[in-house]
Amino acid sequence: MRTTIDMPDALFHKTKAVAALRGSSMKDLIIDAVEREVTTVAPPGKRKRLKLPLIRSWKGQKLDLTLRFR
Repeated sequence: MRTTIDMPDALFHKTKAVAALRGSSMKDLIIDAVEREVTTVAPPGKRKRLKLPLIRSWKGQKLDLTLRFR
């Protein structure tokens, strides 16, 4: 299927340059990027919950991670 997209000139030139550096066409680069984006999106309710690393204080004190502005 053919489609037309509008993109800023700077993004067009950057995309063209990246494709050339990879020895690829712009078409292939854009198709790969869209496929990656579409296949990594999980439907609502199906997203996996991230497990963040636990940070322990070696002194046994609580860490204050609140952001305070003065």
